[in-house]
Amino acid sequence: MIFVSVGSQAPFDRLIRAVDLWAALRGRGDVFAQIAKGAYHPSRMKFTDFLDPSEFNRLAQSAQLIVAHAGMGSIIAALELGKPIVVMPRRARFSETRNDHQVAAAKHFGEQGCVIVALDEQEIPEKLDAALNARDSNRIDTKASPQLLATIRTFLEGGSGEHQQSRSTELKKEPFEQVP
Repeated sequence: MIFVSVGSQAPFDRLIRAVDLWAALRGRGDVFAQIAKGAYHPSRMKFTDFLDPSEFNRLAQSAQLIVAHAGMGSIIAALELGKPIVVMPRRARFSETRNDHQVAAAKHFGEQGCVIVALDEQEIPEKLDAALNARDSNRIDTKASPQLLATIRTFLEGGSGEHQQSRSTELKKEPFEQVP
């Protein structure tokens, strides 16, 4: 099954239309899409406007491939599950978003080899075909590293001994301005 998600904030008809056309041309009947309140209703894909988080997770887990806008939630979900993901960023020039932050995110994750990027709907067929032939991605760890946890713990406890002592001495020397 191929799972397509545009997120819950806004429709993304360009992506849905492109995947629907691809599904029709490839004879795919195993595509399910979450389309928000899109004006375009797919003819080849099963779809719903919204999914609750548990249903989103169930579909993402069972998917062979995830296709999504370049939103962080979708990207992180695919990486946590080790699923290949094709992303197409929303564009400001089409009033799909306020700015092109998704273009930057897609390019960054694409350069890292974490996602397959289709910059526009013309690239969708090639990228979907390639993604279906790709192996599952490596999963990212969903737990913080011991080093990060130790750093946060040290910070919350007031810093390391040496740093804490020197900072404490600095604070004692610095006069505090009193505000009336």
